[in-house]
Amino acid sequence: MTARELSARQRCILDFIQRFLVDKNYPPTVRDIVAGCGISSTSVAVYNLDILEKEGYLRRHREISRGIELTDGSLAQRTGVLVPVIGQIAAGKPIPVPAPDTWDVTASAETMGVPTGLTRGRGKVYALRVRGSSMVDALINDGDIVLMEYVNTVENGETAAVWLKSEKEVTLKRVYVERSRIRLQPANSQMSPIYTQPDNVEIQGRVIAVIRKL
Repeated sequence: MTARELSARQRCILDFIQRFLVDKNYPPTVRDIVAGCGISSTSVAVYNLDILEKEGYLRRHREISRGIELTDGSLAQRTGVLVPVIGQIAAGKPIPVPAPDTWDVTASAETMGVPTGLTRGRGKVYALRVRGSSMVDALINDGDIVLMEYVNTVENGETAAVWLKSEKEVTLKRVYVERSRIRLQPANSQMSPIYTQPDNVEIQGRVIAVIRKL
């Protein structure tokens, strides 16, 4: 089966999962899919999810309620936009984001195709591979790929790539402005937040989607 042979219902399910991931930053349940796609029952949704899994569009972890992952195969077969994969989110160096006036996808050594629904018309989107477990409670795991919109500011609570100037390291955290300091909050109950001064922080982009690795 190829992407163009998917049924209308299967396309609807894939599109709904992608939109849901963008909006919520975590996957939908089967009941969410039933409601979002106007499907008559959970059994019909499960039947179509099984087909999509068999054909390599997604992977399901049936022991958990939100155990749906989109795969690289799904994205490759539903390409709408090319984005540069510019490295890893890891301590030790800033992310090599292109300058705003020289943004050029072709300059990246590696690119990946993603559905247009994930980028929603944003013009400066790049991808990073995640290293570490600081955001596991937000379903961002070691080895996942995050799609980032290149911005210099974020709203409180948004997940961003943050360059810490004094420490000379970059980190993926939720950002909160608190009076005279910045709190960088991990999504991992075993880790403590980072507190720093506003002039020590440089935002290098915010997370707009997560692509989970098998």
